[in-house]
Amino acid sequence: MGPLHAAGFTTAFGAHAIAANLGGFSGDAVTSLLVLGGLLALYDGAEVLLKPVFGSLADRIGARPVLLGGLVAFALASAVYALADSPGWLWAARLGQGAAASAFSPAASALVARLNPAARHGRAFGSYGFSKSIGYTLGPLLGGLLVWAGGLRLLFVVLTVLGAAVALWARLAVPVVAPLPKTRQTVLDLARRLSAPAFLGPTAALAAATAALSVGVGFLPVAGRTAGLGPIATGAAVSVLALCAALVQPRAGRALDHGRLSPRTGMVVGLISTAAGLAAATLPGPAGVLAAAVLVGAGTGLITPLGFAALAAAAPPERLGQTMGSAELGRELGDAGGPLLVAGVASLTALDGGFATLSVLIAAGALLALCRRRVDHTVPGLDQSGARPGPRPE
Repeated sequence: MGPLHAAGFTTAFGAHAIAANLGGFSGDAVTSLLVLGGLLALYDGAEVLLKPVFGSLADRIGARPVLLGGLVAFALASAVYALADSPGWLWAARLGQGAAASAFSPAASALVARLNPAARHGRAFGSYGFSKSIGYTLGPLLGGLLVWAGGLRLLFVVLTVLGAAVALWARLAVPVVAPLPKTRQTVLDLARRLSAPAFLGPTAALAAATAALSVGVGFLPVAGRTAGLGPIATGAAVSVLALCAALVQPRAGRALDHGRLSPRTGMVVGLISTAAGLAAATLPGPAGVLAAAVLVGAGTGLITPLGFAALAAAAPPERLGQTMGSAELGRELGDAGGPLLVAGVASLTALDGGFATLSVLIAAGALLALCRRRVDHTVPGLDQSGARPGPRPE
């Protein structure tokens, strides 16, 4: 599991370390806000388009080769800018990094499920999510230090070494997991499976959590400045958010495995906490910012491992890669859609209006999940996840 945790850290650290430092330390490449937006969108755009593709490929040829190939490609893409150090090659490097992360991220998620028995999925995904949260937390800080010490080129050198080292570690430590035999799947079969409540519910919760996390990281500092906080205090608030998410995930996973928490109950509680945190961000003063950071961090920390564990439990074992890749697509849409929604509403009203709008939407999702739970309890043969009972994948 160690190389898989390192792979999760790599994609999170690489994305946030570069994104947080492009605007301030790469004036030769980022000549306008439009160029900055394009460079930021390039990475996420590649992930949106390619994660389902590489997830399906992992089911076909095995998740391990896709994991290794993605990590090697990430190292090579990072080396492009580290060696060339020119504005044009920065675009190619960001596109390559996004495409590579699209390969090894869903492959790592599929391997987490395949290499752990169903009874340990909660803890496994909780630990994996913790590693990614640490990457999100340390990315802007360590990335800023590296760029300050040696420019953006040094950061890409470190990412090259990191990708290659994790690839070598995975090559030595991750066992071969043969692809499982599959029955023929039509487009209609795929659409029916991806539109089932057992897939849509956890994926929607994951998308909502990612949207709130992205909004918190991007807009809480703005709310902090409005409340009179300095840059150190606003940065600390964002760190509190990421730290709460990191600490809650392993505990939520253990509670799931020990039977103290069901996936649906945990995700509903997480959605309510997240919505309450976004609502708290509209309160005046530093207390509102701190409450928002704690509640959003705790809520997203609850949702993430439970959502992936629910997906792994409901997915056909032979199509775990496709399922995880499609779920990652939902998360990427939330990652992009949340800030766009808040920014759009804020441009018409105020930032508080953007926070309130996203809070209401997430609270509505929690209410819908509660209503579905009541309906499912009235239908014989449905378990707490809303899926027909059956053997969980080992």
